[in-house]
Amino acid sequence: MTATSKVLGRQDGVRSWQEDLYRDVHRHPELSHQEQRTAGLVADRLKAAGFDVHAGVGGTGVVGVLARGSGPTVLLRADMDALPVEEATGLPYASTDTAKTSNGQAVPVMHACGHDMHVAALAGAANLLAGATDAWHGTLVVVFQPAEETGDGARGMVDDGLAKLIPTPDVAFAQHILPAPAGLVGTHSGPVLSAADSMRVTVHGRGGHGSMPQATVDPVVLAAMIVVRLQTVVSRVTPPSETAVLTVGSVQAGTKSNVIPDHAVLQLNVRTYSDQTRQTVLDAIRRIVVAECEASGSPREPEFELFDRFPLTDNDIATTDKVSAAFTDFFADRAVPMKLQTASEDFSDIPAALGVPYSYWGVGCIDPEIYRRAEQAGRVAQDIPVNHSAQFAPVIQPTLDTATQALVVAALSWLASE
Repeated sequence: MTATSKVLGRQDGVRSWQEDLYRDVHRHPELSHQEQRTAGLVADRLKAAGFDVHAGVGGTGVVGVLARGSGPTVLLRADMDALPVEEATGLPYASTDTAKTSNGQAVPVMHACGHDMHVAALAGAANLLAGATDAWHGTLVVVFQPAEETGDGARGMVDDGLAKLIPTPDVAFAQHILPAPAGLVGTHSGPVLSAADSMRVTVHGRGGHGSMPQATVDPVVLAAMIVVRLQTVVSRVTPPSETAVLTVGSVQAGTKSNVIPDHAVLQLNVRTYSDQTRQTVLDAIRRIVVAECEASGSPREPEFELFDRFPLTDNDIATTDKVSAAFTDFFADRAVPMKLQTASEDFSDIPAALGVPYSYWGVGCIDPEIYRRAEQAGRVAQDIPVNHSAQFAPVIQPTLDTATQALVVAALSWLASE
């Protein structure tokens, strides 16, 4: 009997409570930095399984450590936070909860990105590995991370002394459910998730009456010229071999139709896959904004503020090759290549701070028959809700089983006894 079969031979015994845990966390989502209830649920599970548990790491993060003799140390991570989205799935366990944001605004809350599935899968994998310690040796570290959606949860755990709570891992793993057929597991070597930078740009004009534009410097026209010119950054500044996305998501100016305002605020989002391209795009944005302000006779220099920054997720090639081979052995043709993703994550802040290689993979979560019909009709983009949608509703099985198995298989690639 292989180590994998020993550990996963108990999966039938954990499936029921895992599914209950998933529905519970889905029904009671919590915003970034507010994950107290979820953290309590997973801490209790880890303690019952025999882990040494550290709670409150980086605010609401939970860390479990289970040592079983000498050998490698493997870190498995799941994120826990939800989003300010009003759920529209119609599920019997749909969220009706609300919460207050950091500015005191009451908002609906939903697990619209699948972190509830990540929590249930890692809780199950931890239990399975803890219940079959004769199948492996070394140390298992499980990390339940807060505030992935705000991009500061991983760094918060690092800054709060994560490295002092755990032995230095040999490798770190994380996963994410994606809008692909449930049962599939996808891997990708090298850059896999983009770096992300949001930028707030304020440009200044000289306000006045809408009937006398000659006496003003119109920031609305200035902002419009900037928006148009920014569309050339990807097509004319970045090399064709490099992938980059630049989106102007918000333009705000003025309050009344016949009043020319004195400033406009643009909010931009940039996605890139290399540090060089990242800097090239950010530099181009600044150059264009400054030039357009000068061309318009802006009375003040523009202001730039970077926020919600996410690191590049760059999978270690050797580590990912080893994980991919293990997935192929276990999942057979359900182990597939994963395409480059333009989404972003902060997981890599943890292995980067610890100085260890890592791999991050994707798990399908859409009913395979529903996905097949949408694909045959050429309507995947129209009919399959994606992460962050109010209608994002992963099918519980086989998604949960697959995500749990993937964590176990990857961990045992390092921990399994001969």
